[in-house]
Amino acid sequence: MALPSIAGEPAPDLHLGRRATIVAGLSTGAIPVAAALAPGLLGGGGDRVEAVRTGEVTTDSAVVWARAPGPGRMVVRLASGGRRSLVRGPAATDATDLTARVHLRGLRPGRRYDLLVWFESPDGERSPRLPAAFSTAPIHAARQSIVWSGDTCGQGWGIDRSRGGLATYSAMRSLEPDLFLHLGDTIYADEPMDETVRIDDGTLWRNDLTEEVTRVAETLADFRGRHRYPLRDENVRAFYAEVPTVALWDDHETCNNWWPGEIVDDSRYRERRADVLAVRGRRAWQEYQPVPVRRLVPPDGDGWVATRLYRRVPRGQHLDLFCLDMRSWRGPNPDTDPAVVRDRVAAGILGREQEEWLVEALRDSRATWKVICADMPLSAPTTRVTDLDTYANRDDGRPMGREPELARILSAIRRHRVRNVVWLTADVHYTAAHRYSPEQAAFTDFDPFWEFVSGPVASSPFWTKDDELDGTFGPRVVFSQGEVIRGKLDTAPRPENQYFGHLDLAGSGELTVTLYDGAGTALWRRTLEPEPVLPAY
Repeated sequence: MALPSIAGEPAPDLHLGRRATIVAGLSTGAIPVAAALAPGLLGGGGDRVEAVRTGEVTTDSAVVWARAPGPGRMVVRLASGGRRSLVRGPAATDATDLTARVHLRGLRPGRRYDLLVWFESPDGERSPRLPAAFSTAPIHAARQSIVWSGDTCGQGWGIDRSRGGLATYSAMRSLEPDLFLHLGDTIYADEPMDETVRIDDGTLWRNDLTEEVTRVAETLADFRGRHRYPLRDENVRAFYAEVPTVALWDDHETCNNWWPGEIVDDSRYRERRADVLAVRGRRAWQEYQPVPVRRLVPPDGDGWVATRLYRRVPRGQHLDLFCLDMRSWRGPNPDTDPAVVRDRVAAGILGREQEEWLVEALRDSRATWKVICADMPLSAPTTRVTDLDTYANRDDGRPMGREPELARILSAIRRHRVRNVVWLTADVHYTAAHRYSPEQAAFTDFDPFWEFVSGPVASSPFWTKDDELDGTFGPRVVFSQGEVIRGKLDTAPRPENQYFGHLDLAGSGELTVTLYDGAGTALWRRTLEPEPVLPAY
């Protein structure tokens, strides 16, 4: 696919062939490298968060991302199977908040790559070397392991080092997964943190604060600070150094339940235009997530990427991931109220272009399993009836509001005989397994499928919505677990009330889904047998 662009120096697409050493030459962008990289700055001040992570790992490609301690050029040394390669990447400057990345192509499938990443100033000064590793997906039938969750540092809960920090990341790391799917709400830009919070057991939660997390994010610097914040946690840094990420964005990367064109009704904000906030939030998200963008901001300064964030991530014979953007192209939330749109169709969530892309990509996929990565569940309604942020509209009848968009997708999946489709999501702060079936639905033109929900990874847990699911598409709750007190939105995170999910894909094609709590305790497990993949039409 065509990849989005970033202002300043372009991140290189590097094809790794048989040569032992690769030096990538780069043309400069808006900021000359010589001017951006003053000597002796690698020990610079500011919020010195140094980290390395990888992402978007496929059968033959990967993104390597890092944040420097000061301005410098990124250098990556790869080692695999006795071969070594040296990649000189772009400059990390103030223009990208000291972040940089390289997009590696031509990698060998099913191979582990060990990395050392550092930064160099023009006079040769080097930053400390940071280790990382990833494994490319197997092109043929072979086992792979994936974890997913969402919702990091929400409801004012940050890093309390006396309680082990963001410990669910450590629990996920203990499973030694090949990939992590962060399904939205990578930050909570709209929810400030206090230094201390007294929790239900009478003890104090002590947040490790930075200036940016004490207020709602409005400026680019605010949003960047929010993304830096989780990287202060040792659990997070260790996890990201070993486990590649595929990241989605949702609402809290900007502000709660926003939509394009919204004027935010919140007195905490000086800037009320959601589109302006989203431009800044999107840029910071792109700077800090290991997504395969070439430029963070197009030359005109608009924060929206030139192409799209929705994409397919191929993971070999048995798995394709389809990552949705459920925020950028939606219609206004108020227009989805059944009382308003009963006799007309409201704008959807994906937009027509993304909807058509998803149907076509699913139809063309030859992978055994097609996993759709969404940042919201299909049938769980929002907490506030007056803010309908999802497909669900609390009306169990025929598709209305945004639901016709989902109905068209599900019908197309059936019509094109696409088999073994699974939906993954987070967002609602509990874990659940939902089975959708036309026998129990108002809309019946679709094949049965599973939806698995798991989160948060570091936020308040919410109560399950087993008796509130919108019945239009016939969801049945097979398992669920969440906060026991309905309506309570400020419960402190504990290992037993945080959640993540795990996909264990066998070489023979069976998919085992396990839902875990934050302590790493398995709560529910089911092995799914794949149906034969039929020729699409």
